[in-house]
This record gives sequence, structure tokens and C-alpha cells, in this order.
Amino acid sequence: MTPLLGVRDVHTAYGLSRVLFGVSLEVAAGECVCLLGRNGVGKSTTMRSIMGLTPPQSGRITWKDTDITGWAPYRVAQAGIGFVPEDRRIFADLTVWENLDVASKRSHPEGAPHPLHWTIERVFDLFPKLAELARRNGGYLSGGEQQMLTIARTLMGNPALLLLDEPSEGLAPLVVDHLREQIARLKREGLTILLAEQNTEFSLALADRVYVLEKGSIRFSGPAARLRDDTALRHELLAL
Repeated sequence: MTPLLGVRDVHTAYGLSRVLFGVSLEVAAGECVCLLGRNGVGKSTTMRSIMGLTPPQSGRITWKDTDITGWAPYRVAQAGIGFVPEDRRIFADLTVWENLDVASKRSHPEGAPHPLHWTIERVFDLFPKLAELARRNGGYLSGGEQQMLTIARTLMGNPALLLLDEPSEGLAPLVVDHLREQIARLKREGLTILLAEQNTEFSLALADRVYVLEKGSIRFSGPAARLRDDTALRHELLAL
């Protein structure tokens, strides 16, 4: 089966500083795939390369059999890929409701495998806390509330693939547990997810498959169950 997303031998740099060295990965429709690795190994750069925010110097990125390498980020988003960045980037001066409304996409990208249309009511059902805070400005939300809002705002674009960059970073354990439950719900509803995380426990609770990055290269790829069940392998790959 042809993967929904394909990344082939991607090399990416920031100026003269090379970050990715031949990264390749695949994500099939309905999967949750996780990029694991310590800080600074290239997880966020992989996400940015896919989104066109930091275009690869070489290699190929395909989406539904179309080469999207180097596309402008707005074109990637229009094609059906939604990105939740590590730094959240909510609109601090807009209310929760306005943050969601401004991101609303009224129709699906052609051929999107995820059939459910996201509305403000649906994201409030996913994140009830946001419904309680609908009239509060984004700048007055806690870190966990801002993370919920960022995910909800991205869903309003009706993506077929959701890229989540370090969603648990800096959040309290109870908030992380709640976030994991909501991402698991999205997975059950059929949304395809690519997750970049340092939090191994969080990732392995969600993932079907994992890729472990080290110094900008893929060191391991395989079923998430293999890492869940093999403490020695986790320690070898992630120094945990």
C-alpha cells in the first residue's frame, strides 16, 4: 500500500548548519507514528521540512503520491496536513472562540480520508475546558489550555494528517494524561497522526510505529510494541 506521507532521504540545514542527514519515514492512513529522540536530534526540523517551513536541501516528500517537496506552508496546509508547532503560536489577543473561528475551513481537501468535519462544537466536545474559556483571550490561558487550543485550532482546518511537535513539553503530569487521552480519541476516530516527542511513555502509549532519531539520522524504526516491551532496547536507543 502506498503511504499517505512519504519522506525520502531528506537532508535539511539552517544556513551552514546541517541538521537532517538522509531521514526517511512513512505514515499510512489511520496510523499514529512517533518520532522519538532527545532534544536537538532533528525531530522538529523533520516536521518543519514536511510543512515547508524549512525546505529540504535534498530528498523528496510525497503526500498522497504528489511530490510536495519545498511547497509553501499554506499549500501544504491546504493539501490536508495540519501542524501543531512546539511553541503553540496562538493569537494572544483573540478569544478562544475567535482563535478557532479564524482557522475554520469549510470543506475538506479533495480525497481526504478523514470524513468528519470539525466545527467549534466538535472541538469543544473534545476539549470541554475550552468551551468554559470560550470568551477568554488566548494570552490569559495556562500552558495546558494553550496546547489544547493549538490542537483544536489546527483541527478546524480539517486535516487528514496531524503533525504534533512536542505536545507534552512543559505541561503538568495531569494535563499530559488528559492530552494523551484526547489524542488517543482522535486516533480512534481515524485521524492520521505524526507525533514528535521526547516523552517516551507518552509516545509509546499512542504509537503504532516509531522512528528514533539520533544526530539527524534514523537509528531505529519498528513497531512501538517492540520498544514498549524491551527495556534494554529503550535504554540503548534513548538512554532511559
